[in-house]
Amino acid sequence: MPFLSATFLILLLLVTFTRFWLGARQIRHVQTHREQVPDEFSEKISLRSHRRAADYTVARVRLGRIEILLDALILLVMTLGGGLQWLWTQTQNMISGTLLPELVFMVTVFLIISALHLPISLYRQFRLEERFGFNRMTLKLYISDLLKGLLLGALLGIPLSALILWLMEMAGTYWWLWAWVVWTGFNILMLLVFPTWIAPMFNKFTPLDDEELRSRVHALAKRCQFSIQGLFVMDGSRRSAHGNAYFTGLGKSRRIVFFDTLLKKLTPEEIEAVLAHELGHFKHHHITRRMILSLLAALVFFGALGWLAQSPWFYEALGVQPVDQAGAMALVLFMLVMPIFTFWLTPVMNGLSRRDEYEADRFAAQQSDATQLISALVKLFNDNAATLTPDPVHSAFYDSHPPASLRIQQLAKFA
Repeated sequence: MPFLSATFLILLLLVTFTRFWLGARQIRHVQTHREQVPDEFSEKISLRSHRRAADYTVARVRLGRIEILLDALILLVMTLGGGLQWLWTQTQNMISGTLLPELVFMVTVFLIISALHLPISLYRQFRLEERFGFNRMTLKLYISDLLKGLLLGALLGIPLSALILWLMEMAGTYWWLWAWVVWTGFNILMLLVFPTWIAPMFNKFTPLDDEELRSRVHALAKRCQFSIQGLFVMDGSRRSAHGNAYFTGLGKSRRIVFFDTLLKKLTPEEIEAVLAHELGHFKHHHITRRMILSLLAALVFFGALGWLAQSPWFYEALGVQPVDQAGAMALVLFMLVMPIFTFWLTPVMNGLSRRDEYEADRFAAQQSDATQLISALVKLFNDNAATLTPDPVHSAFYDSHPPASLRIQQLAKFA
């Protein structure tokens, strides 16, 4: 299938070129505005901080471009370069059976790709983040997190993969529908157990003991008719100086988590405003809608995989020899190639996400003080060295939140 292989190669080059072009736009735009703080921030953010944010943004984009090139090379070598075919042949020759060699093949591919990305991950954590004052992680903690992640991935991912591979072999033509049901159940289970079982493996969570803040949060939740199961502080400062807060869990496991770094940077009034924004997502059903959309997208992907797995041209176009009952090969090929096609949907998904952010901001302005939310956002943009002058096109592809200036312009209307 030379034509289909050439088509895949052209699409890969087009996506890679587009991502490089977007990075170049971002670098040029940020550097052009490096010496001038936007007017709406000029009284609260110094020129020095603005320059630091610009340099941090440019450094991240430049490192990201190396990762883009690495991703393209890995995909090219694994597919048209014959890497997957070679690994498949070796696995089949060394291991007998049906399910076991397929699982070993999938794990091997995952480990190889992860190992190739490891140097960039180390550089990002211990050079780039260190240079701008954000890294708090030690090498020992990094290795510990890495090993825990691999162990957790094995405990969860291998049984899930085995079940899907078994369905591909035994469930007939509509195996993909059953696989989607399993995937949906797995994701719901993760939402239930993540706050109480998985997250504590990596961080320490302690009940919020600030009485003033607790009373503010409970009063806000009561106004919003929101039931809070727990308020916790996470030791985010062990790894990074970045601050954040988030909701997690379902039902009785639902909780609000504050990074300890966030509590040190914001006043109780500002934290209340930030929390009101997050509550806005729940009040307007953004979380539920995103979950449903994600599961529907997964259904479409599984349906496409069910069709492609039975199509010899799908394998041949990607440098693989078609093999009967090769569910693992179909899964790996699909997961590797899918980002080439979904990349073009990111501006649409980010546009929907930005709409939700504006709606949550309006809700926060109604339930708390919009001035406090503006103050909190300015502090977070400043402390996290987030650029105030992103390139609009780059932002459309990569940013799920609106640019700082647009958010604050809207909030100023309610202040």
